Amino acid sequence: MSILIDENTKLIVQGITGREGTFHTQQMLEYGTKIVAGVTPGKGGQEVFGIPVYNTVREAVEETGANASVVFVPAMHTKSSALEAIEAGIPLVMTIAEHVPVQDMMTVYHTARLKGCRVIGPNSFGVISPGKSKAGFMAHRIFKEGNVGLMSRSATNCYETVFMLTNNGIGQSTCVGIGGDMIAGSAFVDILPLFQADPQTKVIVMIGEIGGNEEELAAEYIKKCVTKPVVALIAGKNAPKGRSMGHAGAIVSADGTGSAESKIKALSEAGVHIADSTADIVDIIRGLLK
Repeated sequence: MSILIDENTKLIVQGITGREGTFHTQQMLEYGTKIVAGVTPGKGGQEVFGIPVYNTVREAVEETGANASVVFVPAMHTKSSALEAIEAGIPLVMTIAEHVPVQDMMTVYHTARLKGCRVIGPNSFGVISPGKSKAGFMAHRIFKEGNVGLMSRSATNCYETVFMLTNNGIGQSTCVGIGGDMIAGSAFVDILPLFQADPQTKVIVMIGEIGGNEEELAAEYIKKCVTKPVVALIAGKNAPKGRSMGHAGAIVSADGTGSAESKIKALSEAGVHIADSTADIVDIIRGLLK
C-alpha cells in the first residue's frame, strides 16, 4: 500500500498548459501517473499529451471522476486555484508554488478543513509513492519502492536522504513534501496517522527545520499514538536568531522559540531517533530494518 496517492489515483493538473505544468505533466505520465484531465481557464477543448483540458475543475471532475489535483500555477494564483479544487470536491490538493501570501494560505487552510479536503504545500515538491504514482516535480529516478515513509519540510534534504537510501538498497513507501512556507496545508502531525496506519511503512522519517512548532506537536502525537520507529533530522542548528533562513517558515524567534534545540529535546523525549545528518538517517534506518 501507500498513503495519499497510488496507482488508482485520478489526477488533475491545474495549469497544465503553462511551461511548468506541461513539462511536469510529461514527466508524471512517463512515471505511470494516471492523469485524467488538465485545467486552464479559457483553454478548454485543447489537449496536452492526449489529456483533455477543461476550463474549470468542476467540469473536469464531472467528466473524469478525478480525486486529486496538483496545482502548477504562480503563487499569486494559488489561492483561487486551490479554492476552486476544494469547492469542486477534490479530496486531495497539492500546491507547488513558493511564497504564497500568508493571508491567501490561511483562507485555503481553513476552507480545506471546513470542506474535508487535505491540502499539501505550498512550497512542496508534491507526493510520490514509488512504483505507483507521483504528483509533483521530484526527480523520480532516485526513488525506490520499499518500506520507509518520509515527510519533509525541505525538498533538498529529502532528495539527499532518498538518494542515499536507494543507493543502500532501502526503498520508500511514500514521500510527502510538507513544504517550507509559513502556513502549510498539512503539518507533520496530519501525516503521521497515515503512515502509522499504512502496512507498507515500517519506519517513518521526519525531516524538519527551525521555525514554528510543527515538530513539537509531532512529538506529542508520536509519544501518544505512534508505535512504529521514527527517525528525525532538524535542519538549521546554526541559524542566527530572528533571521529567516531559506524557507519563509524557517525563523527562530528572539526568545528561542522554534529553535533546533527545543525541537530535538521534544522529539528525543518522545522516543524518536535523532539524526545529525542525512547520512546518519540512513545509518539509523539500516539498523532498524535489520
